[in-house]
Amino acid sequence: MTTPSSRPMAKTSLKWSMIEEDLSIADKFRLVADLGFDGVELDAPNDLPLAEVLAGRDATGVAIPGVINSAHWPTPLTDPDPAVRDACVAASIEGMKQAKAYGAETMLLVPGVVNDKTSYAAAYDRAVEGIDRLLPHAEEIGIKIALENVWNNFLLSPLEAAHLIDGFENDHLGWYFDIGNVLRYGNPCDWIEALGTRIMRLDVKEYSLAKMNAEGPWKGFEVELGEGDVDWAAVNASLAKIGYSGWASVEMPGGDRSHLADMKARFDRLIAL
Repeated sequence: MTTPSSRPMAKTSLKWSMIEEDLSIADKFRLVADLGFDGVELDAPNDLPLAEVLAGRDATGVAIPGVINSAHWPTPLTDPDPAVRDACVAASIEGMKQAKAYGAETMLLVPGVVNDKTSYAAAYDRAVEGIDRLLPHAEEIGIKIALENVWNNFLLSPLEAAHLIDGFENDHLGWYFDIGNVLRYGNPCDWIEALGTRIMRLDVKEYSLAKMNAEGPWKGFEVELGEGDVDWAAVNASLAKIGYSGWASVEMPGGDRSHLADMKARFDRLIAL
């Protein structure tokens, strides 16, 4: 039997956007605490009143371990337009400042997108340039940038991801590993063991290869935690192998208190395997 202090996913959180009840900021923090989560992650930059967020955090003891960059999709760091890239850099700096005000340690950043406007090679060069611009601010503010694997047609190998991080030789840059996202094109355990100590945070998400094959790629996410094709015992073993013991954030379709409570119960079962 694992204990919270000994298991790889030692602290649990969810995303603020998953709370789909019409509640005040204070009551949302109370809901997170009632559900038994240790923390919650907010998008940033945002326009939530800082004083209310901090009051909710302090009244409940619910931590804000990190934020999710709210600008990396509408204004990608790899866009062909320099003005768009500049907007992403500016928003990312503001997001890191908000993260620091919340007492967070990381900002999740999608490093770029490959599409009909941006080739893979161009995306790589622009991502390197953008990260290079952001890291001095991360150092000054005191926030770590955690790049995430998403369906962006970019950084599709854990070896490539590790190479990108290592090229900066900066401990303010690491990886936010999304377990479910990678199942479409890889084995989560391979990614965990290749990225190793570069992993700063985890997103917990389920995925069904059977639904993907029968109904299409996006349908693979339409499955409850523990009912898809992620081998959670193997994932936990790989995390233990690299010495990971830290935050894991569930990222699934949100809902009301009852839905989130069921999700938390499922989450607790799989992270203890």
